[in-house]
Amino acid sequence: MRNLFVLSVVFLFSVTSCKDENKSNPPNIIIIYADDLGYGDVSSYGLGTLNTPNIDKIANQGTRFTSGYSSSATCSPSRYALLTGTYPWRNKRAKILTGANLIIDTTEMTLPKMLKSSGYQTGIVGKWHLGLGDSKINYNQKISPGPNEVGFDHSFIMPDTQDRVPTVYIENGKVVNLDLKDPIEVSFEKNFEGQPTGKENPELLSMMWHHGHNGSIVNGVPRIGFMKGGTQAQWSDIDMADEFLNQAKKYISKVKDNPFFLFYTLQQPHVPRTPHPRFEGKSGMGPRGDAIIEADWCIGELYAHLEENKLLENTILILSSDNGPVLNDGYYDDAVEKIGDHTPSGGLRGGKYSLFEAGTRVPLITYWKGKIKPQVADETVSQIDFLNSIAALIGSQTRSKDGVDLSEVLFKNSGTGRSELVLEAQTKTAFRSQNWVLIPPYPGPEKSFYTNVELGNSENYQLFDLDTDQAQQNNLAESQPEKLNQMIKRYQEIIGSKE
Repeated sequence: MRNLFVLSVVFLFSVTSCKDENKSNPPNIIIIYADDLGYGDVSSYGLGTLNTPNIDKIANQGTRFTSGYSSSATCSPSRYALLTGTYPWRNKRAKILTGANLIIDTTEMTLPKMLKSSGYQTGIVGKWHLGLGDSKINYNQKISPGPNEVGFDHSFIMPDTQDRVPTVYIENGKVVNLDLKDPIEVSFEKNFEGQPTGKENPELLSMMWHHGHNGSIVNGVPRIGFMKGGTQAQWSDIDMADEFLNQAKKYISKVKDNPFFLFYTLQQPHVPRTPHPRFEGKSGMGPRGDAIIEADWCIGELYAHLEENKLLENTILILSSDNGPVLNDGYYDDAVEKIGDHTPSGGLRGGKYSLFEAGTRVPLITYWKGKIKPQVADETVSQIDFLNSIAALIGSQTRSKDGVDLSEVLFKNSGTGRSELVLEAQTKTAFRSQNWVLIPPYPGPEKSFYTNVELGNSENYQLFDLDTDQAQQNNLAESQPEKLNQMIKRYQEIIGSKE
């Protein structure tokens, strides 16, 4: 009995000491967020044929989760959930955005706000896609609210996506290199007189559109929407990865003497896939594969920068993707034709836009030199838990509505993951509980006409046991009526808790 008491005291002392250390010497935190990177696109998962040595280096020295999830099968909702710890289906505006206003309420708690209140410098570099302003956006003056109003001290972003206008960078609310004598005009309804478009002027294109991307032409690439002016401010697509990497390194160098948080949001491998010429042909899979090779290189360069500045020992790296993969997503770029034996979904069913597993099960890796021991973990974890888990790690009392404290699982090689999780795709939801997945009936096509992705729509309930059927080929809804009813009841209880 005495020995048990001593062991208990030692354990409590160790836990308390660890928490006190994280509070007095808080770790830097960097979230590296890829765009449309699939479960099978990272070679350390052993599922595809692409080689990603820099991501693998981080994965092999940290925890590689085999059951890590984004909150949604599309970009804006996933980003909303990661930053707020709130399910995106609770917010009707949390859907794929095009030239929209900010969907995070400025009074809402966010991950950067929580960290800022705990003494952190906070920055975002890369893709934003959560909306800007609260009325019609005027890109010729300071734009507010935006990232800076929801907790980021510094922001260097693309407003939406690389395939949408305006094709400019915005730093702390202002368009970079804007000449006010050449003001920016943006429309998603009609073109400006005299401006060429992908639809009307295919002879000007260096990349041909397949569907939906036939608006204004910038750098030979047709975009979604129409833009006029801002010529001096327009980005160079092939230099985008280098620009974001340099901005991330610049930010780290500026704030490295204090605890900092960096949300490094890559644009790859989202369309239009425009890798720098030095990466062209490296994958043998066309621009999509080359863009992933480029992204892997960027991650390696960021890691090297941390190492050079002696920051690795006290920096947590979290690497993941906003949703699953898609091949043809609007351009003719050989993604389908040159895929070969590679499996972006890693053998999972579906992909981006889908309620099946490949829509939301993504690479998820945590690294903390000397603190996280190398392991492969099967615990279920979600990006929606980042806020609560990081808050618990650094001693903050802040908690979100839907997040769970998984700090032990994510950062300490211990504990248990989520037992249940609601997943979302284009405002539709599915439910995972332990090894079971429930997809309610939804109207609509079984496959996306353009992307050829299985969406999960069906006239009837679908029920899958991931322990025996990870590829979701056997619908057990009819043969397991008791489990089906149990899943439906619990799913409806959660969905009915909307506020």
